[in-house]
Amino acid sequence: MRTPVIAGNWKMYKTAQEASAFVREFLPLVADADRVETVLAPPFPYLATVAALTRGTRVGVASQNVHFADEGAYTGEVSPRMVRDAGAAYAIIGHSERRQYFLETDGFVNRKVRAALAAGLVPILCLGEMLAEREADRTIEVVERQIRDGLAEVPASAAGRIIVAYEPVWAIGTGKTATPAQAQEVHAFLRGRLKQLWGDEAGHSVRILYGGSVKPENIASLMAQDDIDGALVGGASLSAGSFAKIVKYR
Repeated sequence: MRTPVIAGNWKMYKTAQEASAFVREFLPLVADADRVETVLAPPFPYLATVAALTRGTRVGVASQNVHFADEGAYTGEVSPRMVRDAGAAYAIIGHSERRQYFLETDGFVNRKVRAALAAGLVPILCLGEMLAEREADRTIEVVERQIRDGLAEVPASAAGRIIVAYEPVWAIGTGKTATPAQAQEVHAFLRGRLKQLWGDEAGHSVRILYGGSVKPENIASLMAQDDIDGALVGGASLSAGSFAKIVKYR
């Protein structure tokens, strides 16, 4: 049985005061949500703050990105070791905005996945197609390449420490959401690809999240699908009340 994961990606929003206020409001709302793995991904400056406020609770913390090097002359970057030291246990890697605006390639994403694993972090590997690629019926081709190259040289023994997030780019921040059937089709393909890569047991164990305009109104129908194991939530995670409703979708 795969434990669902509901992760909130705050992107480039909130000040330190706003982040602290969110956590203090949010924690009592989800105190009884014991059947879901809940994760918050604040901006880098507030990782330690949010980690300190959530310590001892069921809420985990993720970085929104991570570099592949442990240390070095990489101005402006943050290493996996630094992320761990700040109190995070997860790292979002390969988000479409990183691929689109910062030109991250599948090979670059793969280096980050392997570095996160080596540092003891749980990578949340993001993948998904652009609108033009879906309209050209290239969705499966695109996500197959992204998962194959993103997990290159990652052994089956690491399967239990990896989360995959399917985020159709045309649904991120647009208000459009893939239908549950559309999302399930891609998730089922990804599940099959993971089984081919690592074997049935390991492939079955990987949690695959859906992302793209997830909100309280559609989370239950998405989670009813066989291969959807949670959600990577953007805008709806910025409100404690809204995100709590998603976490407590059952």
